[in-house]
Amino acid sequence: MIPGLLPKLHEQRPEYECLYRGELAPDLAEVAPYLVQLEPSSDFTNWILEHGWGKHWGIFATSTVDLRAMRRHFRTFLIVHDEEGKPLYFRFYDPRVLRVYLPTCNADELKSFFGPVITYTLEDKNSDVMLCIRITAGSVQEERMTIKHS
Repeated sequence: MIPGLLPKLHEQRPEYECLYRGELAPDLAEVAPYLVQLEPSSDFTNWILEHGWGKHWGIFATSTVDLRAMRRHFRTFLIVHDEEGKPLYFRFYDPRVLRVYLPTCNADELKSFFGPVITYTLEDKNSDVMLCIRITAGSVQEERMTIKHS
């Protein structure tokens, strides 16, 4: 849950889509995953970085496709099935989940999960470190950068 996200989305008006379909009950809308197109130095982008970094609010994905195409891609990963075929929510948009999941993927799984995504950027275990993940020659390539707080 991201406190204050929905009012900020309505106030700042970045382009965004909920990953869940249809009209959501207010309590579900508060905790649902959202895909937001971030613009450099926008008020909304600054708010997300200032208030959300280090709190596992989400991940960042760089792509050349539009928001709707990204939503279609990400929606395919919302539900996964366990060994017995039971459906489970896959919270790939939580950096704690994604940074553990990606290194376990084989080349085909990486290709599928990345799809139109060029780079995933997320907080590392130490939130003073930004983790950028790409695929190169079918395997995960990670780059870590220390963040300077102002």
